[in-house]
Amino acid sequence: MKISTKGRYAIRMLLDLAEHENGGYTALKDIADRQGISKKYLEQIVAILNKSDILQTSRGFQGGYKLAKSPDKYTVGMILRLTEGSLAPVACLENSPNICERSDYCPTLFIWKGLNDVICKYLDSITLQDILDHEKERYANDYMI
Repeated sequence: MKISTKGRYAIRMLLDLAEHENGGYTALKDIADRQGISKKYLEQIVAILNKSDILQTSRGFQGGYKLAKSPDKYTVGMILRLTEGSLAPVACLENSPNICERSDYCPTLFIWKGLNDVICKYLDSITLQDILDHEKERYANDYMI
């Protein structure tokens, strides 16, 4: 499994919204400028995220995007599943029940199931708020005299 730029940029975009949330909406252009991501690419990501209840959108002069819920309600796993699809390390685990013709006698299936469980548990345990808190802590100890 390899996380694409779409998944990584979606996380960065949502973190930017969480970090700059002041009750109002944030223009995609502002996010693109701060994150160094093309606005066109962010528009593609927004199209994916708009199919879920992750974002609130407002059109017009003061329009833009904001998180629909607080940052602690969004996990990295949730965001990556929306943008990447399955997080399964092998194709045979992408469907439930497993439709692989070899699944009943595959000697390595337990390895891939275990890896999948670890990946999902880890990514589902990290929220946007956790990332914001981690960054705040990291920079709190970074001072010069």
